[in-house]
Amino acid sequence: MGKNPIQQEVTPSGRGARTGLILIIGVILLIGALAASLIYGSTVLKITTVWQALFEFNAEATQHQIVNEIRLPRALTAAMVGAFLSLSGAIMQAVTRNPLAEPSLLGVSYGAALALVVTLVFFPGLTSTGSVIVSMMGAGLAVLLVFSLAAISKGGNAPVKLALAGVAIGMFLSSLTSVIAMHFDVAKELSFWYAGGLGGADWAGVKMLAIVALVSIPLVFILARPLTLLNLGVEVTKGLGINIRLINALSVMTVLLLTGSSVAISGTVSFIGLVVPHITRMMVGPDYRYLLPVSAVLGSLLLVLADVGARMINPPYETPIGVITAAIGVPFFLYLVRSERSRLV
Repeated sequence: MGKNPIQQEVTPSGRGARTGLILIIGVILLIGALAASLIYGSTVLKITTVWQALFEFNAEATQHQIVNEIRLPRALTAAMVGAFLSLSGAIMQAVTRNPLAEPSLLGVSYGAALALVVTLVFFPGLTSTGSVIVSMMGAGLAVLLVFSLAAISKGGNAPVKLALAGVAIGMFLSSLTSVIAMHFDVAKELSFWYAGGLGGADWAGVKMLAIVALVSIPLVFILARPLTLLNLGVEVTKGLGINIRLINALSVMTVLLLTGSSVAISGTVSFIGLVVPHITRMMVGPDYRYLLPVSAVLGSLLLVLADVGARMINPPYETPIGVITAAIGVPFFLYLVRSERSRLV
């Protein structure tokens, strides 16, 4: 039998120290990955050149401009998007009590993509800030549709019902997006959001993601303990004085902020929100006070490395980053499905 979650809450027995060590190692690896992102690309730069570009910037040097105006914002964008998607996946898995959940489960990514294609058709000159806001509105609409569909069915609050409603709404929104894109001849532009990529990352996007982080990260810390208690079940959690509706509302709001901004900047990068929380749970356990920060660091690390790989696989062309994350995520997803089936049998 597994340990009682209450015992884990009261007596972590060294888990905090272990988590701290994992975080330190993860941050060191992340710094190395960020350095690799600045060095490698269509042109491989020397470490000394990157160092000078960062700390002794010369506006007349082309390589310094490449580092500061292209590669640095791209690396920071990859790090933040990876963290955002990992946190979203971890929160979704707790709220829906579904181990296979990720942001696309509630149609969040598809709703954001639909809003973006409508914007692309009718407001092509919208700024980065406007795109992020529209993306969040689309994501919110998707979540509203999913919960409405689940509510009218029997047992609508059940994880399975939410998952099925999310898949149905996601397919509907994806189809609607494709129809609009083909009708208005913007399918080529839309392919960026479906494939996922960081080629268009700039400082405006970095600033928007930073603002979202300032708003959402405090919410993540607030949610850590209640999400851990949800492992005990809804009735037990209510008995411990936790307002389930408030936690669900804050969780959905946080997921909308994190996922909506990520989709607006990088497109639909799949499986990060599925793979990373599971790997983290294997390393630090189910306590969300530990799971969430480690998920953020590992998500950043994974997406930065995936972005480096996207540039190095077939230079000077870029491989869509969504292809790389899918290549990692699909086998892991099949493994999880098989594990869940074995557990139910």
